[in-house]
Amino acid sequence: MEGLKYVGKRIPKKDAPLKATGQAVYIQDLKLPGMLYGKILYSKYPHAKILRLDVSKAAALPGVRAVLTGADVPNNFKFGFLKDNPPLKSGKVLSTRDEIAAVAAITQEIADEAVDLIEVEYEELPGIFDPIEAMKEGAALLHEETKSNVLKLPWKFVNGDVEAAKKESAFIAEDSYTTQWVTHCCLGTSGCVASFDVSNNLTIYSNTQIPSLAQNDFLEALKVFGLKNKRVRVIQNTIGGGFGSKLDTYAYEYIAILLALRTRKPVKVVFSREEEFLATSPRQPTITRISQGCDGNGKLTFREIEMVLDNGAYTSWGATTPSVMMVPISSLYKVPNIKYTAKCVYTNNTYSQAFRGYGNPQATFAIESCLDELAIKAGIDPVEIRRINANEPGEVTPQNFRITSCGLKDCIEEVVNRLDWKNKHGKRNGRGVGMASLIHVGGAARVYKSDGCGTIIKVDDNGKVDVITGSSEIGQGSETIIAQIVAEVLGVGMDDINVINNDTDVCPWDVGVHASRTTFVAGNSALGAAEKIKAQIMEIAAKNLGEPVEALDMQDGVIFSKNDREKNIPLAKVLRKAHYTLGGRMLVAENFYDPPNENFDQTFRGNLSVAYAYGTHGVEVEVDRETGQVKILNYIAAHDVGKAINPMLLEGQIYGGGLQGVGYALGERMIWDRGYLKNGNFLDYKMPTVRDIPPVQAVIVESDEQAGPFGAKGIGEPGLVPTAPAIANAVYDAVGVRIKDLPITPEKVLRALKEKEGQKV
Repeated sequence: MEGLKYVGKRIPKKDAPLKATGQAVYIQDLKLPGMLYGKILYSKYPHAKILRLDVSKAAALPGVRAVLTGADVPNNFKFGFLKDNPPLKSGKVLSTRDEIAAVAAITQEIADEAVDLIEVEYEELPGIFDPIEAMKEGAALLHEETKSNVLKLPWKFVNGDVEAAKKESAFIAEDSYTTQWVTHCCLGTSGCVASFDVSNNLTIYSNTQIPSLAQNDFLEALKVFGLKNKRVRVIQNTIGGGFGSKLDTYAYEYIAILLALRTRKPVKVVFSREEEFLATSPRQPTITRISQGCDGNGKLTFREIEMVLDNGAYTSWGATTPSVMMVPISSLYKVPNIKYTAKCVYTNNTYSQAFRGYGNPQATFAIESCLDELAIKAGIDPVEIRRINANEPGEVTPQNFRITSCGLKDCIEEVVNRLDWKNKHGKRNGRGVGMASLIHVGGAARVYKSDGCGTIIKVDDNGKVDVITGSSEIGQGSETIIAQIVAEVLGVGMDDINVINNDTDVCPWDVGVHASRTTFVAGNSALGAAEKIKAQIMEIAAKNLGEPVEALDMQDGVIFSKNDREKNIPLAKVLRKAHYTLGGRMLVAENFYDPPNENFDQTFRGNLSVAYAYGTHGVEVEVDRETGQVKILNYIAAHDVGKAINPMLLEGQIYGGGLQGVGYALGERMIWDRGYLKNGNFLDYKMPTVRDIPPVQAVIVESDEQAGPFGAKGIGEPGLVPTAPAIANAVYDAVGVRIKDLPITPEKVLRALKEKEGQKV
């Protein structure tokens, strides 16, 4: 792809000046005329009956305009993936994040005071906080109508004959691995402003990642609330981080809608940092039992995995992560025989949501840790077992994934060379190296009936281009990528491109920011729209220049003959000629790109994504035997990206993902003690800061994905997927102990070292 002017170039983000100068408008900044402030009262107990709820003192407080309880929720409305979650609870609470009541007041301070005046009398009930206990016969049911605490979701995939493969395997490694709750730590907390007009049409300002889907959710809610045939407009404010935390609608949004409906005023609900920890949904913890085998030459023969996931008290999209866990379980490396089952279990803990990687990090931690154990048993270098079994272009995996571009082997070699693996591995001198690989969807993921994105492009008389896209900008740089693609096709400057992406009344449909899909899907959509409008422009220019369309090209706002550069015409002149003429026209084009991927069939087979992203991370660590402290000396993150549309932004995704993965691996953990969150703030939650950043090399491997825009694949999520197992493998290489329970804390390392040496712990 030689001769490209914008694609492949390190161009700063288009929204950077707004954010750097403080002009970006976040939900915290938004204020509408007459706006009220909402506040929510949460449950005192993780499991209890509500015996008495008295809101009279709160309602009587001067400045309070409304107080709502579960009795005010129309028609027993419930939301969530399985519609099991009322926005305000009545009768019984199932977790400490359960919403009991809500108020709207003229100031935030009055709203806070009013909530404190609400009196609730409870009868505390025994709670279930362990999913294993919740599955036992006779365990109390959280939702009596379900007849079981195990969700009736058929998470099972089988390929080949695992039992026969076990008998034929020369070596088998099996073990159990556990992962923890971690939260997204978005620097901007969640919030919304809901407002009704005189015709009962709703406008909601939100930092959602799914404006089109949220619009549909809110429309359905309005119908239940008695408002049929009304409009819903979703406007996104600048979003201060998403990472999957805003991939569903939340109780606070429905509460804001109900308060606005009651008061006939705009109502704003914005979380404090403590509320953000308590009332948004984290990555769910997992218990994984894994067994893998290989033949005498290191070729993998089978993989068997059983997982238990703590679903929490209600069901969000977090309950669907087992479908993405299948991706690495079935298709990371060539494994002919697979057996996988997963159970999502109701408990009185918080319920979970999507988080960058969407289940893949938990599954890959077990797979890649166990793979190193298998290599040790087989007497094979961990690099070699990965080389032998690495995926390749053209293969079809057990789930019927059709692998097109695949740079996994190149990623492995980049890590081997940059870590100096041959000279550093296996020394057991307190320093060690480890690696882990990944597969993830890189060409969207067909989890809804539509996986598409719409784009509208219009060009004004002066050659300025408006790109109206359904895709959302949540900090990942999507509007910059889209502008680069359009500028490249149309031959105009980046400053001539204006990307509009935050209003469902203006923007076309899109399924939202998830599955690392935006560059691939929105990029292809914008590419198609740009090509359509370029064809219109060239048709008009051809008549003006007396040249056939195929003889023309456009660069820097000028259309010219490829045979005679002196024969040219400015783009703006062509556009005015089209407009200012009898029967004139404005140039507008639209394109909807829905990728040719597939929904899973009943056996969970189907080409989920058009393309698949691969990568390998390598880590060199130093482990202090006296303290158990793990220090990362070098971090290599090699990713197959298809084509780097913007290497600078892509490296930012790799850095950000890798560092989130470091936090997941070494320290981050939400401490839930029998349903109560003990570290719901940034003082007590151990998130890496700038002082904890290790030396990181982001390595871009280009494999040129033919179906991607200019050859690109998605990269948003993969950056943290293999981090934890790479670090765990490096710790083992350094001191010979394997930590199988995340996070890998100094206490766990020191305990394992003492146990290894036969000391009392």
